[in-house]
Amino acid sequence: MKSEAAEAGEHSPASEETHAGPEDSPTPPAAPESLEDRDSKDFEDPEGSGNPEGSGASEGSGSFGGLEDAEENVGPGDQEEPDASGDDDPSPTAVLRIPGHTHEESSEDAIASIMGTSVLGSSVTDSSVVDFSVVDLPGVADDDPESEADPEPEPDPEPGPEPGSGSGEVGDGDGDGEGADGEDVEATAEVRLPAARRAGLPGSAQKADPEATRNVKVSASISVPTLRPRVPLTERLARSAMAWLPPLLTVEGLIMYVLALRATPGPLRGVDLSHIDGLGLISALPATSFVAILLMITAFFVTIAQNTDRKFLLLFQLAVITFALHGAAALIEDTPRFHTAYVHAGFVEFINRTGTSSPILDARFAWPGFFALVAFVTKAAGVTDLTLVLRWTPLLSNLLYLLPFVLILRQVVATTRARWFAALLFILVQWIGQDYFSPQGFTYAIYLAFVAIVLRWFGKVEVRDAAAPPKGRIRRLLARLDGLAPGELTHSTSVYDRSIMLILLIVLFATATASHQITPFMMLGALTGLILLRRSSLSWALPFLLGLIVLSWISYQTVTFWSGHIEELFGGLGRILENLQRNTGDRIEGSDSRHTLVLLARLGICAVILLLAAVGLLRRLRRGVGDRAALLLLCVPVLALALQSYGGEIGLRIYLFALPGACILAAYAFFPNLPAGTADAPEEAVPARRRVIRLDPLLTRRISLLLAAACAMALSMSFLIARYGNEQFERVSSDEVQAMHYVYGHDKPSGRVLFLVPIIGPEVTPTIPWGERDFDKIEYQQVLVDKNPEQLSSVIDKFRVSPPNTYLVASRGQAAYLQLNHGFPTDWSKRFRAALDASPELKRVFDSPDAAVYTLKTYPKNAEIPQPRPLTGFGDRGSPMTPIGLGALGVTWIALFVYEMQKLRDPGRVSKRGRRILFVAVPAFLLAVAVIVERFIVIGFNQIQ
Repeated sequence: MKSEAAEAGEHSPASEETHAGPEDSPTPPAAPESLEDRDSKDFEDPEGSGNPEGSGASEGSGSFGGLEDAEENVGPGDQEEPDASGDDDPSPTAVLRIPGHTHEESSEDAIASIMGTSVLGSSVTDSSVVDFSVVDLPGVADDDPESEADPEPEPDPEPGPEPGSGSGEVGDGDGDGEGADGEDVEATAEVRLPAARRAGLPGSAQKADPEATRNVKVSASISVPTLRPRVPLTERLARSAMAWLPPLLTVEGLIMYVLALRATPGPLRGVDLSHIDGLGLISALPATSFVAILLMITAFFVTIAQNTDRKFLLLFQLAVITFALHGAAALIEDTPRFHTAYVHAGFVEFINRTGTSSPILDARFAWPGFFALVAFVTKAAGVTDLTLVLRWTPLLSNLLYLLPFVLILRQVVATTRARWFAALLFILVQWIGQDYFSPQGFTYAIYLAFVAIVLRWFGKVEVRDAAAPPKGRIRRLLARLDGLAPGELTHSTSVYDRSIMLILLIVLFATATASHQITPFMMLGALTGLILLRRSSLSWALPFLLGLIVLSWISYQTVTFWSGHIEELFGGLGRILENLQRNTGDRIEGSDSRHTLVLLARLGICAVILLLAAVGLLRRLRRGVGDRAALLLLCVPVLALALQSYGGEIGLRIYLFALPGACILAAYAFFPNLPAGTADAPEEAVPARRRVIRLDPLLTRRISLLLAAACAMALSMSFLIARYGNEQFERVSSDEVQAMHYVYGHDKPSGRVLFLVPIIGPEVTPTIPWGERDFDKIEYQQVLVDKNPEQLSSVIDKFRVSPPNTYLVASRGQAAYLQLNHGFPTDWSKRFRAALDASPELKRVFDSPDAAVYTLKTYPKNAEIPQPRPLTGFGDRGSPMTPIGLGALGVTWIALFVYEMQKLRDPGRVSKRGRRILFVAVPAFLLAVAVIVERFIVIGFNQIQ
């Protein structure tokens, strides 16, 4: 049998000369072609002589042009040398392409059908199985004596299936491993054509030689696709289970969860709010809701176990888990939870009604950015009732937080599992409830977007290979840490994109400055730390510019607040232990036994996430990776503990802002390896250990995945306790809302609402849905109550000194708060309302199962209802240097912004133009800061006098 090289290269020199090109220059013989080369051509001339008309393999019939010319130019005197295979047959070689046949056809029928029609338009695919056969075309006589004398040897047939199995001589239909995958099988066949018929084939440029009437054998390479056996549906589903199983489990868990919470209360379904006890909402949830949550988390880990970045599926799964955890209250309760959300809605209503804010009414009006923005949007949209917005804001806020946090995760050097597990942790440990309708919830999203932009468009990575200093342990340690591989990624971006993002950074910071007191300092600290640790390409001009923005806002826009609250503003500076005590110990003391478990669960989640972050940091250090950005995001918020207690909630704010860095490092506790970077590390890179026996990497990853899944499931159950543990008094019923609406209807020209407290003191937030309307007309005052509900002396005395339109609101939420946090009896609410009803001096003006409103039966005849509080205070009295300070502020902002833009275009050394800008910016900055200090001194001193 002929070899591929011999078949591709045998022809006579005479035919080469005869088929010279148009310029009568002989064409050199083509080099022997491989099977793949010949398969890539569509019936090209195997001899390389070419067709002057360029027909080649086009249109099917022209495919025989080179073959025909080569045969007709074989003269009687031409001598051919035998080829290496021992076959002296002078036949040229052609490649025939034949499509595969179906299971129902036999190989002989398929080949006969193909040969009887056309074999020129089929495609050739590569194959690893070759079969050699002799195929006689129908109607072609085989009368070549030479071919009969010297037949082509046939190989021994390979064992195949029984007859009738659908396989024939060409191609093995039963399929080995490759045939089962649908690959083509190539067969080489000898096709014998009579010279007379061959001479009449189309594409022949010359008349056939009468003497050349003998048959010429054509050796053809036939590509035949193998048979594809039918695969059962169950087997196909099993093979693709990893693709469809995670989304199916996720959707199934979501449907199960919604039905479990929204169905009518019954066995394994529905929620009866009357069953809520000291543990919170978890005590009333059905068991099927827990199963649904665990099912959704399982589906998430099945997805990341594949170690492929299926972004859209993973984002969908995270959104579903967020809905289940952070949207549970909105799914169960018909009214918005958390009483403070109602007063924020009242601020929006006040701005819409009056067109201004009034810091004299509430300090939060000194930072009205969030309220003004919502007022503008709702008024433009014609929305007057914010109930639906308040109800779903916690869920929407957490979904919004995910977007910038995922962008932050894209900037760290980590495996796919580590990144997405960090995103899941971010959902599971965010229990503090600052995501309601509030400025802090709004500005937290701004904070995350600010950090994401800095890392994505202004990130910088510097790898230092300097040798360690010869002396000093601390210097050597610092040099070793400085030489660690960076744990962050950097991206090359255009100057135009960076300029746009720089403007966006300033806008975000200004928005946060006008909306919240703490968030701008967190943003400024994160930016300064990234520049200091060489993880940002921004210059020092931007932190000074942003710092001047926040200082100027406090100095010029919040005078009404800070001029009367100097001690409140600066009194907490440096009192770290006192501030910490007010945020931890004070929140545990005095609680009942079951509610203490809720507070301990919250502290336990904090301890677990910080412990995992420490373990993750150490595991990354062992791999030679320094995660400066994540560590910075974890540590910078702690500095706020030295500022003030922030109404006893500074610890909650610190935990909230430390979560991004903590979750990233905590994910490294389970998945610390680096992502694959070379072909030698197809999955992930692991460190080489010298002294420690290393387990199988695949086994280690599986164990880590199981441990991470177990941790996530435990945290999800703890989340339900920590987040909804106060549901007895944070839940707002429709009866309580209606009770407050009664007060709003009877507050002309003004009114007073008495709410219940166990101790008279500052910074007490009413546990009623207060302030939703007429915030400027109603004053909210404390009234002392005793554990003995029949003791009403303090209540009666408060009414006697109050003017008309004074109302006492007795609600279920207030009683639950007193019971859980101050040890009041369980039946205190019922007995207290009975005592109020029995009092001869009080009358009930509104009654419902969860709330009642009381007032005095009679007031003195000369009692008058006072007018509402004034909306403006003394205003900004200014200082002698105020006009100069305003001018210095404008010059400084412009100069620093121009300098930063110049650094974006020329990030190298400071140019001459940059030095000129600094020559203007530095004196203006110093003057602006001096005027700010002068205003604090002058205005604050005048207020004290």
